[in-house]
Amino acid sequence: MRSTTSPVFRRFAGAIAVSAALAATSGCTVPVDAVAGISVTGDGHLLGVMMVCGHHIDGATLYVDSDYVDKQVTVGKWTAGRPLATGLATWTLDSPAAGWTATRPLAPLTAKTTYALYGWTKDDSWSANSISFTLRDRDRLTPGEVRYKKISDNGDASEATLPIAEFKARACQNM
Repeated sequence: MRSTTSPVFRRFAGAIAVSAALAATSGCTVPVDAVAGISVTGDGHLLGVMMVCGHHIDGATLYVDSDYVDKQVTVGKWTAGRPLATGLATWTLDSPAAGWTATRPLAPLTAKTTYALYGWTKDDSWSANSISFTLRDRDRLTPGEVRYKKISDNGDASEATLPIAEFKARACQNM
């Protein structure tokens, strides 16, 4: 039996199939080159911690962590006065910090809610691994400790808490 589908239609359908396959295999995520963490000050204020591994980060966002994008609510957003270069940066999340602007001041945090902090660039060229936490996780921290998402040699991720000096030395491993 002879096909009644025209060669033009077959080429068009083939092009659509190839485009769909390419879209499915190409990543739409921003490359990661920094690690976000949280810490606390001696008087209990929440600190954002950012270890930039090689490029730069322009700011950070704290949001309610959810598997559903439409349920992710921004709780705070900060822009660095100048791009964060390779190295460690910290800032208080609940009050203005030197070199940082709160583009969305921190909203009150609530118990039994999971939050996530991540870093970003204005042009979406780089990002930071996020850290998820609850108020209970925050309350377990002591000044000088950082909670962050550790990436193992085989690519598995798990939360870890380390002294800030160890975080600075290890955070960029396996990036």
